Amino acid sequence: MKRTTILLRPIFVALALAWPAVEAASQQPILSPRDSVQVRFNGKPARQSGFPAAGGRIFVDYGRPSMRGRVIMGGLVPYNKWWRTGANEATSFITDVDLRLGDTLVPKGAYTLYTMPSPKQWKLMVNRQTGQWGTVYDPSLDLVRIPMNQRTLRSPVERFTIVLEKTGTRSGVLRLRWETTEVYVPFTIISNTTTPQR
Repeated sequence: MKRTTILLRPIFVALALAWPAVEAASQQPILSPRDSVQVRFNGKPARQSGFPAAGGRIFVDYGRPSMRGRVIMGGLVPYNKWWRTGANEATSFITDVDLRLGDTLVPKGAYTLYTMPSPKQWKLMVNRQTGQWGTVYDPSLDLVRIPMNQRTLRSPVERFTIVLEKTGTRSGVLRLRWETTEVYVPFTIISNTTTPQR
């Protein structure tokens, strides 16, 4: 019994010494936490036709990296090369309604969002592949590439942010913000998932 205690003592000492380091590592902040945004539209019957108005949900799930003193646009996010549009896992985009995103039809479904940053005009790529790591991109699976509007923000945004902003009963704007850059594209619901009642 005494011999067993002597043999186990160094193991207990090693564990006791290592525990603070393990505990400190578990308390480290996540550099690019996962976040999600969504917007909902409630379909209501139209007075004249009796058919339901467009309703549904649009949802985005993405990683949110921070500036942390780095040059973002043209640096960490290079110009004229595709970008994962977030961090870690690919940025997912789910719509249960058909959309007109910019001037382009995007049927209801699940997609991945990528972008092509540029000093003058970004492009939003809606890609059919889903569930992959963010650095995996197959351009042959792009559904559409949509030009985005761009403006300079007065104050820098520290953490990459995606916003889904409702602008009407069937319309909204998808916005991407980081550093002093905001790019955005409007969208309009053009159908819903409800079968018209006759």
